[in-house]
This record gives sequence, C-alpha cells and structure tokens, in this order.
Amino acid sequence: MMQTNNVRYLYAAVVALLSWWLVQLTEFGTPQGIVVGPHSPDYFSKGYSKWEMDGQGKLKKQLLTDEIIHFSDDNITYLFNPLISFYRDLVPPWVIGSETGVLSADGKELLLNGKVVIDRAAAAQVRALKINTSNLKVLPETSYAETKEQAELISPPNWTTGIGMKLVFIEPIRLQLLDKVKGKYEKK
Repeated sequence: MMQTNNVRYLYAAVVALLSWWLVQLTEFGTPQGIVVGPHSPDYFSKGYSKWEMDGQGKLKKQLLTDEIIHFSDDNITYLFNPLISFYRDLVPPWVIGSETGVLSADGKELLLNGKVVIDRAAAAQVRALKINTSNLKVLPETSYAETKEQAELISPPNWTTGIGMKLVFIEPIRLQLLDKVKGKYEKK
C-alpha cells in the first residue's frame, strides 16, 4: 500500500512537471507585445481612391493616389503621387497632381509638394489651361489653391509666368499671379 501511494505521488509529480513544461512552451511562442514608436503609421493603403458626391449624387471630387499613410499621433495623412479632381457642371474638371502631399488632421488643408501640375481641358466657351508650379496649398472645401513659388500658366498660344499665385477654381474663376509677371500673348 505504501508503494501505491509513492507511485501516485510520482505520477502527480510527473503530471505537475509536464504541465509546467507545457505552460513554459506555450508562453515562449506567444508574442510579449509589440512596442510601437510614438510616430508610427496606424494604417496605410496602396492604390487608394476616394470619390465625393454632391447632394444630387453628382461627382464633386475625386482623389487617386499611389499610396497613403496615416499617423495616429498627429492625425496627418501622407500621399504619394496624388491626383485630385474637382468637378463642376458643364465644364471640364480641374485636375491637380503632385509628387507628394500632406493632408491636415482636420482634412481642410492639402499641401502638395514637389512638382505640381494643374490642368483643365478645353470645352465650349472654355480654353485649355495648364499650370506648372510647386509646393501648392489646396483648400478642397472652398476650391482654393495658392503657392509662393514660381507658376507657369500655359493656355495655347499664350504663356505667362510669375512668382506666387492664388487660384479659385469655381465660378467665377479667379487666377492671380502676385509678382514678377511676364508673358507672351497672341495678338488679335
């Protein structure tokens, strides 16, 4: 009887030792938590597109970008090769593209960095217009853009350059070059 009690204790000790070993084995395979830096992305997307409609269901704005990265600590979104289009009735859209962009936390200010091209195709009663500039600030809600950099306006056969530009691309369209304006214009 004494031997059967010793065997029971031996079995209990082996089971306890085996249980402890299994717990150690499973804890080894479990990640202990990932340490994330203070300014690290919380989401990203490649080949991102966004459409915004007006109250009647017509396309109002469209954003296409190769990649976006959003950071949760400052709520800033970075865009790579963004292309944003602003649509209006009966006229071609204004299309703005750049190398990179930074969208503010509230989504009200888009800073387009590097080479920026603003393009509007020709249509009835509307001449084609292409603007080459850099470092453009766009306020999408009010259809407004500005830069302090050089801007080149091409509306064949006319060509104009200047330093600094303000553009409102809704009716009535207002385009202003701020300094050192010069150009070449077709005479009638």
